[in-house]
Amino acid sequence: MSIKPRQSAPPLELTEVDGRPWRLRDAKPEKFEMIVVYRGLHCPVCKTYLGELEAKLPEFAKRGVDVIAISTDSRERAERAKTEWGLSNLRIGCELSIASAREWELFISRAIREGEPSEFSEPGLFLVTPDGTLFFASRGSAPWGRPPLDQMLRAVDVITERKMPARGEA
Repeated sequence: MSIKPRQSAPPLELTEVDGRPWRLRDAKPEKFEMIVVYRGLHCPVCKTYLGELEAKLPEFAKRGVDVIAISTDSRERAERAKTEWGLSNLRIGCELSIASAREWELFISRAIREGEPSEFSEPGLFLVTPDGTLFFASRGSAPWGRPPLDQMLRAVDVITERKMPARGEA
């Protein structure tokens, strides 16, 4: 299955580190639900990226963008990342199944060093509209090369100002 902008996003259900269930279908953002997939506790690049995201949460909120960062990590590992990385405001979801990650066409890696889970998802960033339609997708096969967050803020401004449709649907 290939997912494209302007189509329904695949289902997504997981648990937040506080134990609450989170479902994409229940998300009611003003403009977008921004789903940031990170590799997990073992990834120093993720720590930096999510730290930047934490600092920019107010800017995303001003633009009507709700944000959740998710990984295939266990709840215990995700709680450690939230605490050790100082993420006090960013919603963190955990236990994303490998099957669900594949539905979102994320790259999957196998552990190559101590401290990595046996399998985990590589990064992704998605914007989903309030009606559940995929608007934007970025997937990476390695920890680097993620969308710059300032660029994402500007993109939301441009999309809103110009009433731009999602691209990449053909």
